[in-house]
Amino acid sequence: MKTPAPARHLKSSLTVRSHDQLDAVALAVMNNRLAAIAEEMGVVLGQTAYSPNIKERRDYSCALFDGCGELVAQAAHIPVHLGSTPLSVRAAIERLELQPGDVAALNDPFAGGTHLPDVTVVMPIFLRGQKTAFAYVANRAHHADIGGMAPGSMALATEIYQEGFRLPPVKLMVGGEPARDIFELFLANTRVREEREGDLRAQVAALQVGAERTCALVETVGRAEVAAAMDALKNYADRLMRAALRNIKPGTYSAEDFLDDDGFGTGPIPLRVAIKIGGGRAVVDFSGSAPQVRGSVNANYAITLSATFYVMKCLAAEAVPANEGLMRPIRMIAPEGTIVNALPPAAVAGGNVETSQRIVDVLFRAMAEAAADRIPAASSGTMSNLTIGGYDSFRSRHFSYYETIAGGVGAAPGHPGASGLHTHMTNTLNTPIEALEAYYPMRITEYRIRRGSGGHGEYDGGDGLVRELECLVESNLSLLSDRRVTAPWGLQGGGAGEIGVNCLIHKGTSIKLPGKTNVQLAPGDRIRIETPGGGAWGRAK
Repeated sequence: MKTPAPARHLKSSLTVRSHDQLDAVALAVMNNRLAAIAEEMGVVLGQTAYSPNIKERRDYSCALFDGCGELVAQAAHIPVHLGSTPLSVRAAIERLELQPGDVAALNDPFAGGTHLPDVTVVMPIFLRGQKTAFAYVANRAHHADIGGMAPGSMALATEIYQEGFRLPPVKLMVGGEPARDIFELFLANTRVREEREGDLRAQVAALQVGAERTCALVETVGRAEVAAAMDALKNYADRLMRAALRNIKPGTYSAEDFLDDDGFGTGPIPLRVAIKIGGGRAVVDFSGSAPQVRGSVNANYAITLSATFYVMKCLAAEAVPANEGLMRPIRMIAPEGTIVNALPPAAVAGGNVETSQRIVDVLFRAMAEAAADRIPAASSGTMSNLTIGGYDSFRSRHFSYYETIAGGVGAAPGHPGASGLHTHMTNTLNTPIEALEAYYPMRITEYRIRRGSGGHGEYDGGDGLVRELECLVESNLSLLSDRRVTAPWGLQGGGAGEIGVNCLIHKGTSIKLPGKTNVQLAPGDRIRIETPGGGAWGRAK
Protein backbone atom coordinates (compact mmCIF):
# COMPACT_ATOMS: atom_id res chain seq x y z
CA MET A 1 0.00 0.00 0.00
CA LYS A 2 1.57 3.32 -1.07
CA THR A 3 1.28 6.57 0.83
CA PRO A 4 -0.03 9.38 -1.40
CA ALA A 5 2.64 11.86 -2.41
CA PRO A 6 2.77 14.82 0.00
CA ALA A 7 1.44 18.15 -1.14
CA ARG A 8 4.12 20.41 -2.62
CA HIS A 9 3.19 23.30 -0.38
CA LEU A 10 3.55 21.27 2.80
CA LYS A 11 7.13 22.24 3.61
CA SER A 12 6.49 25.96 3.37
CA SER A 13 3.35 25.65 5.50
CA LEU A 14 5.29 24.05 8.36
CA THR A 15 6.93 27.25 9.48
CA VAL A 16 7.96 27.18 13.13
CA ARG A 17 6.37 30.25 14.69
CA SER A 18 7.88 29.83 18.17
CA HIS A 19 9.64 27.21 20.21
CA ASP A 20 6.82 24.69 19.90
CA GLN A 21 3.95 26.19 17.93
CA LEU A 22 3.07 25.66 14.28
CA ASP A 23 0.49 27.18 12.03
CA ALA A 24 -2.84 25.59 12.98
CA VAL A 25 -3.46 24.18 9.51
CA ALA A 26 0.04 22.77 9.27
CA LEU A 27 -0.34 21.20 12.71
CA ALA A 28 -3.57 19.50 11.67
CA VAL A 29 -1.95 18.25 8.46
CA MET A 30 1.02 16.84 10.36
CA ASN A 31 -1.22 15.20 12.95
CA ASN A 32 -3.03 13.34 10.20
CA ARG A 33 0.16 12.43 8.35
CA LEU A 34 1.72 10.93 11.45
CA ALA A 35 -1.47 9.08 12.34
CA ALA A 36 -1.64 7.78 8.76
CA ILE A 37 1.76 6.14 9.25
CA ALA A 38 0.39 4.23 12.23
CA GLU A 39 -2.77 3.33 10.29
CA GLU A 40 -0.74 1.99 7.36
CA MET A 41 1.34 -0.09 9.75
CA GLY A 42 -1.92 -1.61 10.95
CA VAL A 43 -3.03 -2.43 7.41
CA VAL A 44 0.25 -4.22 6.73
CA LEU A 45 0.09 -6.16 10.00
CA GLY A 46 -3.51 -7.21 9.47
CA GLN A 47 -2.99 -8.30 5.87
CA THR A 48 0.25 -10.22 6.41
CA ALA A 49 -0.48 -11.92 9.75
CA TYR A 50 -1.03 -15.66 9.88
CA SER A 51 -3.48 -16.20 12.75
CA PRO A 52 -7.22 -15.48 12.57
CA ASN A 53 -6.94 -13.57 15.85
CA ILE A 54 -4.78 -10.93 14.19
CA LYS A 55 -5.87 -11.22 10.58
CA GLU A 56 -9.63 -11.45 11.20
CA ARG A 57 -10.21 -9.97 14.68
CA ARG A 58 -7.52 -7.29 14.30
CA ASP A 59 -6.27 -7.77 17.84
CA TYR A 60 -3.29 -5.44 17.44
CA SER A 61 -2.23 -1.81 17.74
CA CYS A 62 0.36 0.41 16.04
CA ALA A 63 1.93 3.70 17.07
CA LEU A 64 4.72 6.21 16.39
CA PHE A 65 7.02 7.64 19.08
CA ASP A 66 9.54 10.48 19.13
CA GLY A 67 13.25 10.17 19.87
CA CYS A 68 12.59 10.18 23.63
CA GLY A 69 10.12 7.31 23.36
CA GLU A 70 7.07 9.52 23.91
CA LEU A 71 3.87 8.66 22.03
CA VAL A 72 3.15 11.14 19.22
CA ALA A 73 0.60 9.31 17.02
CA GLN A 74 -1.43 6.13 17.06
CA ALA A 75 -3.95 4.34 14.93
CA ALA A 76 -7.54 3.78 16.08
CA HIS A 77 -6.79 0.30 17.36
CA ILE A 78 -7.03 -1.26 20.86
CA PRO A 79 -7.29 1.20 23.81
CA VAL A 80 -5.89 -1.28 26.33
CA HIS A 81 -2.76 -1.61 24.17
CA LEU A 82 -2.16 1.98 23.24
CA GLY A 83 -2.16 3.66 26.63
CA SER A 84 0.39 1.17 27.94
CA THR A 85 2.66 0.70 24.91
CA PRO A 86 4.78 3.80 25.71
CA LEU A 87 5.97 2.07 28.88
CA SER A 88 7.16 -0.93 26.85
CA VAL A 89 8.87 1.32 24.30
CA ARG A 90 10.75 3.14 27.04
CA ALA A 91 11.69 -0.16 28.70
CA ALA A 92 13.19 -1.34 25.41
CA ILE A 93 15.10 1.95 24.94
CA GLU A 94 16.45 1.91 28.51
CA ARG A 95 17.55 -1.72 28.56
CA LEU A 96 18.89 -2.18 25.03
CA GLU A 97 21.27 -0.29 22.77
CA LEU A 98 19.18 -0.26 19.63
CA GLN A 99 21.10 0.29 16.41
CA PRO A 100 19.91 0.66 12.79
CA GLY A 101 18.07 -2.49 11.71
CA ASP A 102 17.49 -3.70 15.27
CA VAL A 103 14.05 -4.70 16.52
CA ALA A 104 13.28 -5.19 20.21
CA ALA A 105 10.59 -7.56 21.43
CA LEU A 106 8.99 -7.95 24.86
CA ASN A 107 5.80 -9.05 26.56
CA ASP A 108 6.66 -8.63 30.25
CA PRO A 109 3.65 -7.09 32.04
CA PHE A 110 6.05 -5.64 34.59
CA ALA A 111 7.98 -3.79 31.87
CA GLY A 112 5.03 -1.95 30.35
CA GLY A 113 3.29 -4.97 28.86
CA THR A 114 -0.34 -5.91 29.36
CA HIS A 115 -0.45 -9.71 29.58
CA LEU A 116 1.83 -12.37 28.13
CA PRO A 117 -0.04 -13.04 24.85
CA ASP A 118 0.43 -9.37 23.88
CA VAL A 119 3.87 -9.15 22.25
CA THR A 120 5.32 -5.69 21.59
CA VAL A 121 7.97 -5.03 18.95
CA VAL A 122 9.92 -1.77 18.72
CA MET A 123 12.17 -0.40 15.95
CA PRO A 124 14.34 2.73 16.09
CA ILE A 125 14.34 5.08 13.10
CA PHE A 126 17.75 6.48 12.18
CA LEU A 127 18.01 9.25 9.62
CA ARG A 128 20.86 9.34 7.13
CA GLY A 129 24.12 10.33 8.84
CA GLN A 130 22.61 10.38 12.35
CA LYS A 131 23.94 8.32 15.29
CA THR A 132 20.91 8.69 17.54
CA ALA A 133 17.37 7.53 16.81
CA PHE A 134 15.07 10.23 15.46
CA ALA A 135 11.91 8.30 16.34
CA TYR A 136 10.57 4.82 17.07
CA VAL A 137 7.76 2.72 15.63
CA ALA A 138 6.06 0.00 17.64
CA ASN A 139 3.17 -2.40 17.50
CA ARG A 140 1.56 -4.84 19.88
CA ALA A 141 -0.35 -7.96 18.82
CA HIS A 142 -2.18 -10.67 20.75
CA HIS A 143 -0.66 -14.08 19.99
CA ALA A 144 -3.22 -16.84 20.36
CA ASP A 145 -0.80 -19.03 22.33
CA ILE A 146 2.34 -18.10 24.22
CA GLY A 147 2.77 -21.33 26.19
CA GLY A 148 1.79 -21.79 29.81
CA MET A 149 -0.42 -24.31 31.55
CA ALA A 150 -3.23 -24.36 28.97
CA PRO A 151 -3.71 -23.69 25.25
CA GLY A 152 -4.25 -20.01 24.60
CA SER A 153 -2.30 -18.86 27.67
CA MET A 154 -5.44 -17.51 29.37
CA ALA A 155 -5.86 -20.23 31.99
CA LEU A 156 -7.07 -19.89 35.56
CA ALA A 157 -3.59 -19.23 36.93
CA THR A 158 -2.26 -18.15 40.32
CA GLU A 159 1.15 -16.79 39.24
CA ILE A 160 2.60 -15.35 36.06
CA TYR A 161 4.88 -18.35 35.55
CA GLN A 162 1.81 -20.47 34.78
CA GLU A 163 0.54 -18.05 32.15
CA GLY A 164 3.18 -18.53 29.50
CA PHE A 165 6.55 -17.47 28.14
CA ARG A 166 7.69 -14.18 29.69
CA LEU A 167 9.99 -12.13 27.51
CA PRO A 168 11.95 -9.14 28.87
CA PRO A 169 13.24 -6.62 26.31
CA VAL A 170 15.50 -8.54 23.88
CA LYS A 171 16.67 -8.01 20.31
CA LEU A 172 14.51 -9.98 17.89
CA MET A 173 16.35 -8.51 14.88
CA VAL A 174 19.99 -7.36 14.80
CA GLY A 175 21.18 -5.20 11.93
CA GLY A 176 18.20 -6.22 9.82
CA GLU A 177 18.72 -9.96 10.33
CA PRO A 178 16.67 -12.28 12.58
CA ALA A 179 18.28 -13.18 15.91
CA ARG A 180 17.77 -16.91 15.40
CA ASP A 181 18.43 -17.86 19.02
CA ILE A 182 15.69 -15.50 20.23
CA PHE A 183 13.29 -16.65 17.51
CA GLU A 184 13.93 -20.28 18.41
CA LEU A 185 13.52 -19.64 22.12
CA PHE A 186 10.23 -17.84 21.47
CA LEU A 187 8.89 -20.50 19.10
CA ALA A 188 9.88 -23.37 21.37
CA ASN A 189 7.47 -22.03 23.99
CA THR A 190 4.27 -22.03 21.94
CA ARG A 191 1.96 -24.83 20.87
CA VAL A 192 1.42 -23.38 17.39
CA ARG A 193 4.91 -22.62 16.09
CA GLU A 194 4.09 -21.76 12.45
CA GLU A 195 1.35 -19.36 13.49
CA ARG A 196 3.61 -17.54 15.95
CA GLU A 197 6.45 -17.15 13.49
CA GLY A 198 4.10 -15.82 10.81
CA ASP A 199 2.60 -13.29 13.20
CA LEU A 200 6.00 -12.16 14.48
CA ARG A 201 7.26 -11.59 10.94
CA ALA A 202 4.09 -9.64 10.13
CA GLN A 203 4.76 -7.40 13.13
CA VAL A 204 8.31 -6.74 11.91
CA ALA A 205 7.07 -6.03 8.38
CA ALA A 206 4.67 -3.42 9.76
CA LEU A 207 7.54 -1.73 11.61
CA GLN A 208 9.60 -1.57 8.43
CA VAL A 209 6.77 0.16 6.58
CA GLY A 210 6.34 2.61 9.46
CA ALA A 211 10.05 3.43 9.44
CA GLU A 212 10.09 3.92 5.66
CA ARG A 213 7.08 6.25 5.74
CA THR A 214 8.58 8.29 8.58
CA CYS A 215 11.89 8.71 6.75
CA ALA A 216 10.03 9.72 3.58
CA LEU A 217 8.08 12.34 5.53
CA VAL A 218 11.29 13.76 6.99
CA GLU A 219 12.89 13.94 3.54
CA THR A 220 9.88 15.84 2.21
CA VAL A 221 9.26 18.19 5.13
CA GLY A 222 12.57 18.42 6.96
CA ARG A 223 13.98 16.91 10.13
CA ALA A 224 13.64 20.02 12.29
CA GLU A 225 10.09 20.65 11.07
CA VAL A 226 8.88 17.11 11.83
CA ALA A 227 10.53 17.13 15.26
CA ALA A 228 8.93 20.51 16.00
CA ALA A 229 5.55 19.19 14.88
CA MET A 230 5.86 16.19 17.20
CA ASP A 231 6.54 18.47 20.16
CA ALA A 232 3.79 20.86 19.14
CA LEU A 233 1.25 18.06 18.88
CA LYS A 234 2.05 16.87 22.40
CA ASN A 235 1.74 20.41 23.71
CA TYR A 236 -1.54 20.85 21.83
CA ALA A 237 -2.98 17.70 23.42
CA ASP A 238 -1.86 19.02 26.80
CA ARG A 239 -3.66 22.33 26.25
CA LEU A 240 -6.85 20.66 25.03
CA MET A 241 -6.92 18.31 28.01
CA ARG A 242 -6.40 21.17 30.46
CA ALA A 243 -9.22 23.09 28.77
CA ALA A 244 -11.50 20.06 29.04
CA LEU A 245 -10.74 19.72 32.74
CA ARG A 246 -11.41 23.43 33.34
CA ASN A 247 -14.90 22.92 31.91
CA ILE A 248 -15.68 20.41 34.67
CA LYS A 249 -16.86 21.77 38.01
CA PRO A 250 -13.97 21.61 40.50
CA GLY A 251 -14.35 19.01 43.19
CA THR A 252 -13.58 15.45 44.22
CA TYR A 253 -15.72 12.76 42.64
CA SER A 254 -15.70 9.23 44.02
CA ALA A 255 -17.11 5.85 43.02
CA GLU A 256 -16.90 2.14 43.74
CA ASP A 257 -17.47 -0.88 41.52
CA PHE A 258 -16.73 -4.58 41.79
CA LEU A 259 -15.27 -7.52 39.93
CA ASP A 260 -17.29 -10.68 40.51
CA ASP A 261 -14.38 -12.80 41.78
CA ASP A 262 -10.88 -14.03 40.96
CA GLY A 263 -11.86 -17.62 40.12
CA PHE A 264 -10.49 -18.93 43.42
CA GLY A 265 -13.17 -17.84 45.84
CA THR A 266 -12.16 -14.23 46.42
CA GLY A 267 -14.97 -11.86 45.57
CA PRO A 268 -16.60 -9.50 45.13
CA ILE A 269 -13.43 -7.46 44.59
CA PRO A 270 -13.83 -3.70 45.11
CA LEU A 271 -12.25 -1.03 42.92
CA ARG A 272 -12.41 2.48 44.34
CA VAL A 273 -11.43 5.82 42.85
CA ALA A 274 -11.49 9.48 43.87
CA ILE A 275 -10.94 12.00 41.07
CA LYS A 276 -9.95 15.50 42.20
CA ILE A 277 -10.42 18.14 39.52
CA GLY A 278 -9.40 21.77 39.66
CA GLY A 279 -7.27 24.34 37.86
CA GLY A 280 -7.15 22.37 34.64
CA ARG A 281 -5.61 19.35 36.36
CA ALA A 282 -6.84 16.03 37.74
CA VAL A 283 -5.60 13.59 40.37
CA VAL A 284 -6.95 10.08 39.88
CA ASP A 285 -6.52 8.15 43.12
CA PHE A 286 -7.26 4.42 43.33
CA SER A 287 -6.39 4.16 47.04
CA GLY A 288 -8.80 1.87 48.85
CA SER A 289 -9.00 -0.65 46.01
CA ALA A 290 -8.61 -4.30 46.95
CA PRO A 291 -5.21 -5.90 47.48
CA GLN A 292 -3.93 -8.03 44.61
CA VAL A 293 -5.57 -11.45 44.57
CA ARG A 294 -4.62 -15.06 43.95
CA GLY A 295 -6.31 -15.31 40.53
CA SER A 296 -5.36 -13.59 37.29
CA VAL A 297 -7.58 -10.49 37.49
CA ASN A 298 -4.70 -8.40 38.83
CA ALA A 299 -4.02 -5.32 36.71
CA ASN A 300 -0.45 -4.11 36.45
CA TYR A 301 0.35 -0.39 36.46
CA ALA A 302 0.38 -0.16 32.64
CA ILE A 303 -3.21 -1.43 32.41
CA THR A 304 -4.51 1.10 34.93
CA LEU A 305 -2.66 3.87 33.11
CA SER A 306 -4.21 2.74 29.82
CA ALA A 307 -7.74 2.78 31.21
CA THR A 308 -7.22 6.21 32.76
CA PHE A 309 -5.79 7.54 29.47
CA TYR A 310 -8.86 6.25 27.62
CA VAL A 311 -11.43 7.72 30.01
CA MET A 312 -9.72 11.10 30.17
CA LYS A 313 -9.65 11.28 26.39
CA CYS A 314 -13.38 10.49 26.33
CA LEU A 315 -14.08 13.39 28.71
CA ALA A 316 -12.91 16.00 26.21
CA ALA A 317 -15.68 17.67 24.25
CA GLU A 318 -13.48 17.77 21.13
CA ALA A 319 -11.02 15.32 19.68
CA VAL A 320 -7.72 15.37 21.55
CA PRO A 321 -4.74 13.91 19.67
CA ALA A 322 -3.98 10.62 21.40
CA ASN A 323 -0.40 11.26 22.42
CA GLU A 324 1.76 11.66 25.49
CA GLY A 325 0.68 15.24 26.10
CA LEU A 326 -2.85 14.17 26.97
CA MET A 327 -1.74 12.74 30.34
CA ARG A 328 0.48 15.66 31.41
CA PRO A 329 -2.28 17.39 33.44
CA ILE A 330 -3.29 14.10 35.07
CA ARG A 331 -1.62 12.47 38.06
CA MET A 332 -2.51 8.86 38.77
CA ILE A 333 -2.13 7.22 42.18
CA ALA A 334 -2.26 3.41 42.11
CA PRO A 335 -0.86 1.90 45.31
CA GLU A 336 1.55 -0.99 44.77
CA GLY A 337 0.32 -4.45 45.66
CA THR A 338 -3.32 -3.68 44.86
CA ILE A 339 -5.69 -4.95 42.19
CA VAL A 340 -4.80 -1.87 40.10
CA ASN A 341 -1.00 -2.09 40.47
CA ALA A 342 -0.10 -5.70 41.14
CA LEU A 343 3.46 -6.76 41.82
CA PRO A 344 5.20 -9.90 40.53
CA PRO A 345 4.69 -12.81 40.54
CA ALA A 346 0.98 -11.99 40.29
CA ALA A 347 -1.03 -13.61 37.50
CA VAL A 348 -2.30 -10.83 35.22
CA ALA A 349 -4.00 -12.31 32.12
CA GLY A 350 -7.45 -11.35 33.38
CA GLY A 351 -6.28 -7.98 34.62
CA ASN A 352 -5.68 -6.92 31.04
CA VAL A 353 -9.01 -8.06 29.66
CA GLU A 354 -11.41 -7.84 32.62
CA THR A 355 -10.09 -5.49 35.28
CA SER A 356 -9.27 -2.91 32.63
CA GLN A 357 -12.99 -2.81 31.81
CA ARG A 358 -13.95 -2.38 35.45
CA ILE A 359 -11.43 0.43 35.89
CA VAL A 360 -13.17 2.22 33.03
CA ASP A 361 -16.55 1.57 34.66
CA VAL A 362 -15.53 2.97 38.03
CA LEU A 363 -13.91 6.05 36.44
CA PHE A 364 -17.03 6.82 34.41
CA ARG A 365 -19.23 6.23 37.43
CA ALA A 366 -17.18 8.75 39.41
CA MET A 367 -17.47 11.33 36.62
CA ALA A 368 -21.22 10.85 36.19
CA GLU A 369 -21.91 13.54 38.77
CA ALA A 370 -19.39 15.98 37.31
CA ALA A 371 -20.35 15.57 33.66
CA ALA A 372 -23.83 14.10 33.71
CA ASP A 373 -24.57 15.28 30.17
CA ARG A 374 -21.75 13.19 28.68
CA ILE A 375 -21.34 10.04 30.77
CA PRO A 376 -23.08 6.85 29.59
CA ALA A 377 -24.39 4.02 31.74
CA ALA A 378 -22.18 0.97 32.13
CA SER A 379 -21.60 -1.17 29.07
CA SER A 380 -21.26 -4.95 29.32
CA GLY A 381 -18.06 -4.51 31.33
CA THR A 382 -16.36 -7.71 30.19
CA MET A 383 -14.55 -9.06 27.16
CA SER A 384 -16.06 -12.53 27.82
CA ASN A 385 -12.78 -14.21 26.86
CA LEU A 386 -13.15 -17.66 25.33
CA THR A 387 -10.06 -19.77 24.60
CA ILE A 388 -10.17 -23.31 23.19
CA GLY A 389 -7.16 -25.36 22.18
CA GLY A 390 -6.00 -28.90 21.55
CA TYR A 391 -5.02 -31.20 18.70
CA ASP A 392 -6.98 -30.94 15.46
CA SER A 393 -7.15 -34.54 14.21
CA PHE A 394 -8.88 -33.41 10.99
CA ARG A 395 -5.98 -31.18 9.94
CA SER A 396 -3.20 -32.99 11.86
CA ARG A 397 -2.04 -29.92 13.77
CA HIS A 398 -2.37 -28.22 17.12
CA PHE A 399 -4.71 -25.26 17.35
CA SER A 400 -5.47 -22.41 19.71
CA TYR A 401 -8.62 -20.32 19.24
CA TYR A 402 -9.12 -17.06 21.12
CA GLU A 403 -12.16 -14.80 21.01
CA THR A 404 -13.53 -11.86 22.91
CA ILE A 405 -17.30 -11.71 22.61
CA ALA A 406 -19.14 -8.40 22.31
CA GLY A 407 -21.92 -7.20 24.59
CA GLY A 408 -24.40 -4.38 25.10
CA VAL A 409 -23.42 -0.71 25.12
CA GLY A 410 -24.60 1.53 27.93
CA ALA A 411 -27.23 4.11 27.03
CA ALA A 412 -26.28 7.78 27.13
CA PRO A 413 -28.17 11.06 27.49
CA GLY A 414 -30.34 11.35 24.40
CA HIS A 415 -29.87 7.92 22.83
CA PRO A 416 -30.08 4.18 23.60
CA GLY A 417 -27.09 1.87 23.68
CA ALA A 418 -26.06 -0.18 20.66
CA SER A 419 -26.24 -3.97 20.72
CA GLY A 420 -23.49 -6.52 20.21
CA LEU A 421 -20.43 -4.27 20.18
CA HIS A 422 -16.96 -4.51 21.67
CA THR A 423 -16.70 -1.55 24.03
CA HIS A 424 -14.16 0.55 25.88
CA MET A 425 -10.82 -1.20 26.31
CA THR A 426 -11.36 -3.66 23.48
CA ASN A 427 -11.88 -2.56 19.90
CA THR A 428 -11.67 -5.87 18.08
CA LEU A 429 -13.97 -7.62 15.63
CA ASN A 430 -15.45 -11.10 15.90
CA THR A 431 -13.98 -14.10 14.10
CA PRO A 432 -16.30 -14.59 11.11
CA ILE A 433 -18.12 -17.91 11.19
CA GLU A 434 -16.67 -18.89 7.81
CA ALA A 435 -13.10 -18.24 8.97
CA LEU A 436 -13.61 -19.98 12.30
CA GLU A 437 -15.05 -23.16 10.79
CA ALA A 438 -12.45 -23.24 8.02
CA TYR A 439 -9.53 -22.93 10.41
CA TYR A 440 -10.60 -24.70 13.62
CA PRO A 441 -12.29 -28.04 14.47
CA MET A 442 -15.46 -26.26 15.60
CA ARG A 443 -18.79 -25.16 14.24
CA ILE A 444 -21.05 -22.28 15.26
CA THR A 445 -24.48 -23.56 16.28
CA GLU A 446 -26.01 -20.23 17.31
CA TYR A 447 -25.00 -16.59 16.98
CA ARG A 448 -27.53 -13.82 17.60
CA ILE A 449 -28.51 -10.75 19.59
CA ARG A 450 -29.60 -11.58 23.16
CA ARG A 451 -32.90 -9.71 22.96
CA GLY A 452 -34.08 -7.94 26.10
CA SER A 453 -30.75 -8.14 27.93
CA GLY A 454 -30.19 -4.37 27.97
CA GLY A 455 -31.42 -2.32 30.90
CA HIS A 456 -34.76 -0.53 30.61
CA GLY A 457 -35.22 3.20 31.09
CA GLU A 458 -35.86 6.43 29.25
CA TYR A 459 -33.08 5.23 26.94
CA ASP A 460 -32.54 1.47 26.98
CA GLY A 461 -29.17 -0.17 27.19
CA GLY A 462 -27.94 -2.23 24.25
CA ASP A 463 -28.40 -5.99 24.15
CA GLY A 464 -25.64 -8.56 24.51
CA LEU A 465 -24.96 -11.54 22.25
CA VAL A 466 -25.51 -15.28 22.31
CA ARG A 467 -22.60 -17.21 20.78
CA GLU A 468 -22.72 -21.01 20.91
CA LEU A 469 -20.16 -23.31 19.32
CA GLU A 470 -19.62 -27.05 19.15
CA CYS A 471 -16.18 -28.62 19.57
CA LEU A 472 -15.49 -31.47 17.16
CA VAL A 473 -12.39 -32.78 18.94
CA GLU A 474 -11.24 -33.18 22.52
CA SER A 475 -10.21 -29.70 23.68
CA ASN A 476 -9.24 -27.55 26.62
CA LEU A 477 -11.49 -24.58 27.44
CA SER A 478 -10.45 -21.49 29.38
CA LEU A 479 -13.01 -18.84 30.33
CA LEU A 480 -12.17 -15.41 31.72
CA SER A 481 -15.35 -13.37 32.03
CA ASP A 482 -17.05 -11.04 34.49
CA ARG A 483 -20.39 -9.34 35.07
CA ARG A 484 -21.77 -12.80 35.77
CA VAL A 485 -22.71 -11.69 39.31
CA THR A 486 -22.59 -7.89 39.39
CA ALA A 487 -24.76 -6.29 36.72
CA PRO A 488 -23.83 -3.34 34.45
CA TRP A 489 -25.35 -0.37 36.22
CA GLY A 490 -27.74 2.22 34.84
CA LEU A 491 -27.59 5.98 35.38
CA GLN A 492 -30.14 8.63 36.35
CA GLY A 493 -32.63 5.96 37.44
CA GLY A 494 -32.10 3.67 34.46
CA GLY A 495 -32.21 -0.09 34.95
CA ALA A 496 -29.18 -2.38 35.01
CA GLY A 497 -28.29 -4.65 32.13
CA GLU A 498 -28.66 -8.42 32.45
CA ILE A 499 -25.67 -10.32 33.78
CA GLY A 500 -23.87 -12.75 31.49
CA VAL A 501 -24.24 -16.54 31.52
CA ASN A 502 -21.77 -19.28 30.53
CA CYS A 503 -22.97 -22.85 29.88
CA LEU A 504 -21.50 -26.20 28.88
CA ILE A 505 -23.94 -28.41 27.01
CA HIS A 506 -22.79 -32.01 27.43
CA LYS A 507 -24.87 -34.84 25.96
CA GLY A 508 -27.95 -32.63 25.92
CA THR A 509 -27.58 -31.40 29.51
CA SER A 510 -26.85 -27.74 30.14
CA ILE A 511 -24.35 -27.11 32.94
CA LYS A 512 -23.84 -23.54 34.18
CA LEU A 513 -20.18 -22.58 34.30
CA PRO A 514 -18.56 -19.94 36.50
CA GLY A 515 -17.18 -16.78 34.97
CA LYS A 516 -13.60 -17.99 35.30
CA THR A 517 -12.79 -21.64 34.78
CA ASN A 518 -10.81 -24.31 32.92
CA VAL A 519 -12.74 -27.29 31.51
CA GLN A 520 -11.89 -30.34 29.40
CA LEU A 521 -14.28 -30.73 26.46
CA ALA A 522 -15.29 -33.93 24.71
CA PRO A 523 -16.15 -34.09 20.99
CA GLY A 524 -19.72 -32.85 20.57
CA ASP A 525 -19.67 -30.61 23.66
CA ARG A 526 -21.07 -27.14 23.10
CA ILE A 527 -20.13 -23.89 24.80
CA ARG A 528 -22.80 -21.22 25.08
CA ILE A 529 -21.88 -17.66 26.05
CA GLU A 530 -24.61 -15.10 26.73
CA THR A 531 -22.98 -11.70 27.21
CA PRO A 532 -24.29 -8.90 29.45
CA GLY A 533 -26.45 -6.06 28.22
CA GLY A 534 -25.70 -2.40 28.81
CA GLY A 535 -27.26 -0.27 31.52
CA ALA A 536 -30.09 2.17 30.76
CA TRP A 537 -30.03 5.95 31.16
CA GLY A 538 -32.94 7.76 32.84
CA ARG A 539 -36.13 6.42 34.38
CA ALA A 540 -38.64 4.76 32.10
CA LYS A 541 -41.57 7.07 31.33
